[in-house]
Amino acid sequence: MILFFGSRPGKKETKTLRNVTCPHCQQMDTLTVTCQPNYAHLFWIPIFTINNVRYAECSHCKRVYYKEEFTPEMEQALSS
Repeated sequence: MILFFGSRPGKKETKTLRNVTCPHCQQMDTLTVTCQPNYAHLFWIPIFTINNVRYAECSHCKRVYYKEEFTPEMEQALSS
């Protein structure tokens, strides 16, 4: 019997953070958060989530912030 087991990325979700300033360039409403889950799959059917990749990018200065670098202001805007 052959088993096909592996991992693959899921669908990307993006959200613009309103009323949040970029810590680098101090511009308001320029941050966009992207979340993409990675799934373990068996026979191309997703079984469980391995991890979630989450980062924010400023459209003005192009600075990227990974989830470890999120400010409390960014976290609060993302949860609401």
